[in-house]
Amino acid sequence: MRKLKAYVYVNLVLSAVFSFLCLSFHRDISVLAFPLSILFTAAISYVTIYLLLKKNAVNHLGMVRRFFQYEPFVLISAFVIQRAGENACPYGLDLAAAIIWVLITVLSFMIQYRLSEKRIGKVNDEWKKYLDEHPKKVYHGIKRVGIEIAEWVDALVQAVFTIVLLNIFIFQLYEIPSESMVSTFLIGDRVAVGKTLAGPKFPLSDVGLPYIQKYDRGDVVVFRNPHYSNDRKNEVKTFMSQFVYMLTLTFVKSNTDENGAIKADPLVKRVVGLPGEQLMLMDGKLYARTRTSDFRLVSEDSDWAVWNLNALPASIRQKVRDFPMSQSSYEDVLRVEEERRNLDLESVKLECMSLTERFSRLAMGAKDVDGKNLIPTDDLIVYGLPSTTSKSVLKLLTADGGADWFRHFMNDWHSGFENLNAYTEKNGVSGISLVGGDLYTDSRFRLNLMIKLTMGRIMVRSGELLSNNADDMQWSSDTYRNEQMEVLERLIMYVTQMDQRNMGPFPANDASGNPVFIPENCYFMMGDNRYNSSDMRHSYERVFEPLYAGDAYSVTYATNLSPQYVNRNRILGKAGLRIWPLNRFGRPGKKN
Repeated sequence: MRKLKAYVYVNLVLSAVFSFLCLSFHRDISVLAFPLSILFTAAISYVTIYLLLKKNAVNHLGMVRRFFQYEPFVLISAFVIQRAGENACPYGLDLAAAIIWVLITVLSFMIQYRLSEKRIGKVNDEWKKYLDEHPKKVYHGIKRVGIEIAEWVDALVQAVFTIVLLNIFIFQLYEIPSESMVSTFLIGDRVAVGKTLAGPKFPLSDVGLPYIQKYDRGDVVVFRNPHYSNDRKNEVKTFMSQFVYMLTLTFVKSNTDENGAIKADPLVKRVVGLPGEQLMLMDGKLYARTRTSDFRLVSEDSDWAVWNLNALPASIRQKVRDFPMSQSSYEDVLRVEEERRNLDLESVKLECMSLTERFSRLAMGAKDVDGKNLIPTDDLIVYGLPSTTSKSVLKLLTADGGADWFRHFMNDWHSGFENLNAYTEKNGVSGISLVGGDLYTDSRFRLNLMIKLTMGRIMVRSGELLSNNADDMQWSSDTYRNEQMEVLERLIMYVTQMDQRNMGPFPANDASGNPVFIPENCYFMMGDNRYNSSDMRHSYERVFEPLYAGDAYSVTYATNLSPQYVNRNRILGKAGLRIWPLNRFGRPGKKN
């Protein structure tokens, strides 16, 4: 009995201290924290000290147990409410409140343990005798139904709070909402994520367990989406939406963005970049370098990266909903990359000069007129090139300065290059043999040339057909022009999806060209399904930029390539176990 009283009094004193730590003088929701906590503390003190310990009202023992069952939940609610206002609490206050809450929670469990029906006799013989002589009443009819409903509601509320606490500190279940991790995860897969080692924090605070977890390349992790703001307003909304999600048995998802769409938060992706590395993704291959080594191929990335869904086993393919490209389209991707690698820059230069001479002979406008601004930049956006190329030909052939614009378009790219034969993609992924010093910049330089060369061929051939007054049949049956239009379409399709397959050095080099590396405790993540993953490579907004910035007449394309790393404080834990469906039960390995 003496131990029970000690536990009770210490618990209630700590509860009162906790209540005063919840005091808020701001005119927002935080003012409700203190009344909630102090009123509950007063109520639990009354039923425990006055009714049970002083009056020996053993008939209220069940109510006493119930109060201690709810104590951790009520106080953590007060903790959250105080921090749900517009102003953050000082770290010291958060720390003190968190420590006291932990102590109160431990004491409440100890008190419940001693007040359980099996052990009540060891606490007080008279209480045991009273309970034996006064068994619980058995109710019937409406009263029984009411009691059953109340008990079910009580069990549900306790279960929700318990699950919320487990989700915060121990583990959490996530349902995979997209196909970004095919074939490791499919839509609807359930995965359990251990959180204790990942430094979980008390809600809306920076107080929590220490970081113990370390992450290796290939680990599948769950993390807060850095594309969304983590200001107080959004953090409160996120926490409350998770609570509502659990309270409604996962039926109601209320974590929406400003447009009302469900947020893609948290994300499940794979760690592919580690602290101290600079990355580059080229032609579907991942490269990494450190302060002590140049770029090297990260060969293990091919163990999990999926580029061609058509090559997956039939058992997986039949469960995939979205195929970003067909087998033939993927073969076109490989074909474009092979043509780019083998592009002879000196031969391209000579052909560009030849096309310029041929076009000049066809042009009817004045040739000594500056035509630099004759074709607007919008007409060089890659997605519209098949139609704008045909439309631009007539304008260039008839307008003054048309030949001048064509000459700049086809030839300005090689000004400043003394020896084009010195540039090759076959000597590595960085160095002086690559335009711009790295394979990514060089590849965009070459893609721009391939598109412009193809456009030049189409324009010259179109000019020849126009000068010969070709009829519709001759236009539609012209083999050479049709072949070049197919080449242009293939190149445009590649550029359209280029940002899924390629990424320049990340973090980007500094202004002096020196490499920058991923900071300590930060990681870079990508989805396994590389053509269908909005991950840390991309932002949610697209901007237009030149395919090659060194060419004033470069074609342009829309890009959302904006890679960013993720600090470990946003990582919720490793995806340790796939628990559903049962036929896919197991740990998500590092190989597909």
